[in-house]
Amino acid sequence: MAAELVRGQNHPLDRSRVEIRIAADGPVLAGVTLGDEQGRLSGAEAVAHPGAPRRAGVEVPSGPAAVQRIAVDLGALPGAVHRVSVLLALPVGPGAPRGFGAAAAPSVAVTTPDGIPLAGYTVTGLGPESALVAVELYRRRGAWRIRAVGQGYAGGLAELLRDQGLPGAAELAARIEEATGTSRAPAVAAPDPSAAPDPVPALRPERPAPGPTTFAPETESLADAPDAPDAPAVGLGASPAGARLDYRHPRRPAASAAAPVAPPAPAPPAAAGGPAVPAVPAVPVAGDANGWSMEERLYNQVRGMFEDLARSVAAYRGAAGFAASRLERELDEALADPRARLGGATEAARVAARDRHADLIGRARAVLDRDLAQLAAESEVVEPALPPALARWDNPVWHAYEVPRQPPMAVRLGDLHLPEAPELRIPLLVRLPLERGLWIDSGPGPYPRAGRDPEREFGRRELGSALTDAAPDEAELGRLALETAVAVAARLLAAHPPGGYAVQVLDPAGSAGPALAPLRESGALPEAGARGVATVLEALTRRVDLLQMAVRHRATEALPPELDPAEQLLIVHDFPHGFDDRALNQLRYLADEGPAVGVHLMMVADRSRAREYGPVLDPLWRALLRLTPVPDTHLADPWVGHAWIYEPPLAPRRSEVIRRVLDRVAEARRAADPQTG
Repeated sequence: MAAELVRGQNHPLDRSRVEIRIAADGPVLAGVTLGDEQGRLSGAEAVAHPGAPRRAGVEVPSGPAAVQRIAVDLGALPGAVHRVSVLLALPVGPGAPRGFGAAAAPSVAVTTPDGIPLAGYTVTGLGPESALVAVELYRRRGAWRIRAVGQGYAGGLAELLRDQGLPGAAELAARIEEATGTSRAPAVAAPDPSAAPDPVPALRPERPAPGPTTFAPETESLADAPDAPDAPAVGLGASPAGARLDYRHPRRPAASAAAPVAPPAPAPPAAAGGPAVPAVPAVPVAGDANGWSMEERLYNQVRGMFEDLARSVAAYRGAAGFAASRLERELDEALADPRARLGGATEAARVAARDRHADLIGRARAVLDRDLAQLAAESEVVEPALPPALARWDNPVWHAYEVPRQPPMAVRLGDLHLPEAPELRIPLLVRLPLERGLWIDSGPGPYPRAGRDPEREFGRRELGSALTDAAPDEAELGRLALETAVAVAARLLAAHPPGGYAVQVLDPAGSAGPALAPLRESGALPEAGARGVATVLEALTRRVDLLQMAVRHRATEALPPELDPAEQLLIVHDFPHGFDDRALNQLRYLADEGPAVGVHLMMVADRSRAREYGPVLDPLWRALLRLTPVPDTHLADPWVGHAWIYEPPLAPRRSEVIRRVLDRVAEARRAADPQTG
């Protein structure tokens, strides 16, 4: 559990690569100073700031934002550096806040690079201070620690740098402000109380609550790591013709976020109520995100596209909902006075209301189409650049597949899209090692999911062909579920080094034989022989017990030599047929405790068949990530809670790509350990 620090408290740091996540009530500048044992700075080169975001072992954002991320590699710092101080400063200029005390307290979280929190600190008790040292990482007797500082400076960034002994502190502070453009007037003008209300208020949706949002009882959030609260959207101009919002990922790198985006129509000049918008769209680049490797940058870029699409569609749906409610209100007002119906005024009011409704919908759709075009262009360059573990089965990268020497940071478990953009697919990426088991649902859907009509609710004329018109029959669902399980198992095997992953199957009825042929023929699935359910579950349960005790007591060298070090994937088919009460308890134990020690569960089952056991199995289903063998809307994003259409990771029909990949995995395993052949 992450430690919540108070001012002056310190906490040990047991790793060298960390990320510092900052969440503020408005845009702030983030930087880092690299001090010696006394905290003194040697010169301007010891300061990482938006004008010079990269120093040895440190990378900071390139501009002001409400949500910031700083990457720190303590092992790459110069030997003379003993203190890494995280700085926050408010922008200067007309309209900027005068001190941190005028807004909500900023919070700082020290996390692992993949978002696991280590320590957090909310900087309270601030007043007129416009710059502060939030936290610092310091070295003491060869070990690094985290300290909550919260030291503010009313004199701003110049006073802060001067206090740390930097020569020419005022000059550097001025250069930082000039590099970030914070000395200019803000682009968002203060609202005029006498002006008419914005005609498209739905284009400024309320800030969504941070964290996972459950969309429906069986809609599952896709959040895989805690994120800092997101920055609110900001409108660029108050005039109706120039209203435009930036719904791009608030944590994308500044080089990407600052790229111009073409508006749906020529932007008005600044004097007309809003700043002029460049008409040249941003040129997408694969790997245009923060990260220490290309794989990590691509992963973060896909996550950014995921959030961009979620927020853009949320803005469109909010605008469409507002337009519909305003139309209904205006029609009610037109019909409220019976005298107006006599002279034709009512019909004129109805026509005008419908025209305004169509105009609002058209403008909202134009903004959405602009964002979709940019995301589609980014997808076209990102998709071909993905490594095998993150690529679709039809990606040519699989033709040159080589068994990796170490596992990747994530694998792809399918695709996601929304009805407003049926052609734009976002990869569903899940981090490795898996934190949860998987459940391939072979039961009836219904497909598509009933209860929501996006066409009626959001004004779409077409929903695309992603959702099936009729639900498959039971036999077809069973076949597709097994095919999905084999595709996922093959991908997990292909993502690990030789001998690093092993698969076992429990199929008491023996009905999964034909579908498992690719795994069995390649040798990836060992012959179970006469071993039954009890034998396999007993062995895996004992394995989990031994590994837990070894980890708990730091005695991994005492593990039995016959214990296979590979991670284990157990595929359970046709559950609950052939499973007694003891087996049920063992499955629940493996689902809860197995992932922490490399034992993963994949259920290929119809939940309705287990109803006879009552609620005793509900914790088992809840512990697993549910995937469907046909497109369905059962997954929700953690930002706005859309129900995304999930598509399983199946290979193209009549494709032999999975068999070829499994053959290469088997060859690499035999080469690494000839006894396995």
